[in-house]
Amino acid sequence: MSHTTEFMALFGMDLARLPNVTIDSALTVPAVACAVAFLSRTMATLPLHAHRDTKDGPVRLTGKTAVSIHEAPNNLMGAAKFWQYFWQQVFTGGRGLAWIERNGPHIEAMWLMDPRKTRIKRTGFSLTYKFDNKEYPAADVIDIPFMLRADQVSHYGPITLAAKAIQLALAMNDYGSTFFAGGGVPPLSLEGPLPEGAPALQRSFEDIKRAIDEARKSGKPIVPMPPGHKLTPIGIDPEKGQMTGARLFQVQEFARIWQLPPTFLHDLSKGTFANVEQQDLHLVKHLVGQWARLAEDELNLKLFGRSKSGRYVEFNLDGLMRGDFKSRIEGIARAIQTAQMTPNEGRLLENRPRHANPAADELLVQGATVVLGQQPVAGVGHNGGPALDDGEKNDDKA
Repeated sequence: MSHTTEFMALFGMDLARLPNVTIDSALTVPAVACAVAFLSRTMATLPLHAHRDTKDGPVRLTGKTAVSIHEAPNNLMGAAKFWQYFWQQVFTGGRGLAWIERNGPHIEAMWLMDPRKTRIKRTGFSLTYKFDNKEYPAADVIDIPFMLRADQVSHYGPITLAAKAIQLALAMNDYGSTFFAGGGVPPLSLEGPLPEGAPALQRSFEDIKRAIDEARKSGKPIVPMPPGHKLTPIGIDPEKGQMTGARLFQVQEFARIWQLPPTFLHDLSKGTFANVEQQDLHLVKHLVGQWARLAEDELNLKLFGRSKSGRYVEFNLDGLMRGDFKSRIEGIARAIQTAQMTPNEGRLLENRPRHANPAADELLVQGATVVLGQQPVAGVGHNGGPALDDGEKNDDKA
């Protein structure tokens, strides 16, 4: 270790050694914990439903299969808790795994597997997963990797990919805490005639260290120096000891690794009213929507097989784009008026009960809407029948 490195180490800056990065240590970095928590909770709380195609359109599945997918995958966990753990593994170590328990064509339950304790073996075009001393075929294991390696078996994890950036963030945290715990003393340069030889120079360092330590303990701002010597700060002053600019850049680095808009890591340094709103759309279109599609593909293949028999699962991303109450109601009203949905379908979007009137299940369109160039025919009603005059309307009421 050089004299410069040794001298810097006196003040908590060990340049020769950076902190070891593990999942646990990485999560002590606030921006990393924020990215993992936000993404895993967002994916876990997305509505996920199973459907079957019919001649009248898709209908939701019922029974144990639907319960396992949407309500409670097993007797120990509800769906939100189950999927949050699953996605936490994807966004930390880089892989989520779950075993499907079957009873014939029905899904009895789904059980989480610890990716760190699972061994994946490839033989030709077959994969097996060994967990808890049991082997499971790939057809019964839900497997979503963050990014596959070239061998199509092992994977990259975001924390591994971001290891250097996380090391730097951990080192900054350690240095900042040591810096202020030591009274905010910055790196110093000793000026003056230095003794010859390594042993004499080492004794000088030790004398200076003792002098600084005594000043810290006594709380006095004076540090005695040998005659003809002086200490000059060469690093940052206490006001800048938290390295705000560098730490802010680290937040932006982590946003790149997890592909999150910086707003969702609570970085509003470049946020405006307009671009923050656009980042909401970016999140759904270019991140959550992509992970939802990957999950749908894996779930449909593993739950129902390649043929699927008309069954499939689908995430509902509408909840992430609901907007404020006024915008939602205006959008639903517009969809009903243009025959894109029935009134009951609109009520269902707002979790309101169905209306008993059969007309609430009909597609409606405003009567004034006609083909361009045509005029409404006199005496013909909206449904093609004869129009009622005022007298007929009064008789009908009577």
